[in-house]
Amino acid sequence: MSNDDESWLRVKARLRAEVGDDVFSSWFARMDLEQLADGVVRLSVPTRFLKSWIQSHYAERVLACWQAEQEQVGRIELIVRSAVLKTTVQPKPKAELMAASDGARGFGNGINGGNGVGRPMSAGDPGVHEALGGSPLDARLTFDSFVVGRSNTLAQAAARQVAAARRGDPVMFNPLYIHAGVGLGKTHLLQAITWAGNAANERKVLYLTAEKFMYGFVSALRTQTALAFKEALRGIGVLVIDDLQFLQGKSTQAEFCHTLNALIDAGRQVVIASDRPPSELESLDDRVRSRLAGGLVVEMGTLGEELRFEILKARVVSARSHHPSFDVPLPVLAYIAKTVTHNGRDLEGALNRLLAHNKLTGQSVTLEMAEREVRDLIRPQEPKRVKIEDIQRIVARQYNVSRSDLLSSRRTANVVRPRQVAMYLAKTLTLRSLPEIGRRFGGRDHTTVLHAVRKIEGLVGNDMALAEEIEILKRQLQE
Repeated sequence: MSNDDESWLRVKARLRAEVGDDVFSSWFARMDLEQLADGVVRLSVPTRFLKSWIQSHYAERVLACWQAEQEQVGRIELIVRSAVLKTTVQPKPKAELMAASDGARGFGNGINGGNGVGRPMSAGDPGVHEALGGSPLDARLTFDSFVVGRSNTLAQAAARQVAAARRGDPVMFNPLYIHAGVGLGKTHLLQAITWAGNAANERKVLYLTAEKFMYGFVSALRTQTALAFKEALRGIGVLVIDDLQFLQGKSTQAEFCHTLNALIDAGRQVVIASDRPPSELESLDDRVRSRLAGGLVVEMGTLGEELRFEILKARVVSARSHHPSFDVPLPVLAYIAKTVTHNGRDLEGALNRLLAHNKLTGQSVTLEMAEREVRDLIRPQEPKRVKIEDIQRIVARQYNVSRSDLLSSRRTANVVRPRQVAMYLAKTLTLRSLPEIGRRFGGRDHTTVLHAVRKIEGLVGNDMALAEEIEILKRQLQE
């Protein structure tokens, strides 16, 4: 063994003592010394991901360990070795394997420690690499292209504050949780945060859909790289998760919860979007819902006609950058804004149809063309989505009791009837299950809800006054 090899062994021992067995096994166990010459140490690793991660997080520490061994070392150079250069991998000593396994069990917080999660990621782990690379971003979805209106002002302001924060700044809203229906701009804001945050080069911002998070975690378990996957995620400056309602699986949810807690406790920013508030994510564990609700929860409302009109005008201006002759008269934009009411994607689709017709046929955009091209996008007005909180508030006001009375265990007549009416309305006007309704009414059993629903159904058929009261309540809730 050469003197350089002996020095490398001592450097590795020093590095292991500083970072611990788990981190060393994850990131440095397959790092090799290639050359030491003229004060430059050339080290090799098997994958580009390992090279990038070590350069970003441990380069100074590796250099310091070398300088403690040889003062003349002034620079570390990392390269990715090819399969031709290294055809064999020395097996780890049994004691090292046991240490890695023990560390994994302690780090997993509920994930099976027997999965050997201490092995670093390799080029054969495409799912893990894809997840840590983030989900695809649309270059058009920036803050500059986001149109602000009354329904999204708070969400946009909070998103900008997160994107503008600098490394070391105190985190104001954590997590920032944005919820809204389909096509109302959630993904636009989340991707805008990612673009702006990474452009500032202050903190690494990672944008992941819930599906990509699940894919990456399952791939990490399958390829025995879960520890490295967790380490990488928890080193992110800002983690952005889209479409959280699609997060499935107990182990995946458990790992998401641990990651969420670790990032928040470390002062890292988390931003999440979903199609419903945390309290209505029934598939998620209570602890996750509680942690999400503890941050800033912002709802993005439906797009009003004025905001739809402004969005259309902005999209026409954007389209002209590629199609200079494209022109849509203001009356046509006003017609689309008035009639295409469902969401922003329908507005985009309507403009794309007009653009295609204009370019392919050479005909100018007219009101008659618009009426013909977008008629299938004109949907009947959908009833307002009723929330259980709204039902409780309006019923309490109608019967002159407090919302806390409805959730309490009081059994007096002036509270029991309003509570039963509220449960009945929750069952008939929402899609919530009986157990969920019971939980939202002070943690009651589903049989209590079922009894209340049947009780009111029976009374409505015979009590015209009660039937009229309930119709009035329904109209108030659906206005």
